[in-house]
Amino acid sequence: MIVAEQKKLDEIKNLIGEAEKVLVVGCGTCVTVCFAGGAREAAITSASLRMASKLDGEPKDVTDVTVQRQCEWEYLDQIEDQILEADIVLSMGCGIGVQAIAEHYPDAWVVPGLNTKFLGLPTEQGVWAERCAACGDCVLGLTGGICPIARCSKSLLNGPCGGSEAGHCEINPDVPCAWQLIYDRLSGADKLHVLLELQPPKNWQTSRDGGPRKIIREDLRLLSEEED
Repeated sequence: MIVAEQKKLDEIKNLIGEAEKVLVVGCGTCVTVCFAGGAREAAITSASLRMASKLDGEPKDVTDVTVQRQCEWEYLDQIEDQILEADIVLSMGCGIGVQAIAEHYPDAWVVPGLNTKFLGLPTEQGVWAERCAACGDCVLGLTGGICPIARCSKSLLNGPCGGSEAGHCEINPDVPCAWQLIYDRLSGADKLHVLLELQPPKNWQTSRDGGPRKIIREDLRLLSEEED
């Protein structure tokens, strides 16, 4: 899932500026799971902004609403009136949600209430860890389901480096060496022979380095009459 964390209230206040009518929009998926931008967090942020604006002597009209997903037009259509009535929209979604609202409603001014961090999973209560770099060229089938791009500090495809010690990364003793994890996984599955084949340099054109990415599934598209 996409993992994010809330911006500090002072930063949010600066982003809102002098806007008087503020709409806080929560998102019901990833940021709800990581307790950053769901309905509860949107309501708390909304209340905090109302209280802070009163204490500042400039009370604002701050309301909140949460949609199932900010990244799809059909859910944003449900709050069109509220968005268009607001002076500013504070998105409690990930960076995709912020851009989706801004793109769908070009006349609305949209600012982020969160900092989008990474693609990850919860490893324990209250702890989320990065697991995927969305590189667009997945090698998990060769590494036992452990991503060397996201979990190795050097993103090595033919690891390990010479800096790991006792199964931990040289950058931080609390970070397990990804290639030690890969080795242990493949050893346990009797598949160490997979590591004997050297991997070529990675084609980073499939990653963000190749510019904004897009996936087109022609079998799922709804063709217009002109295209048909």
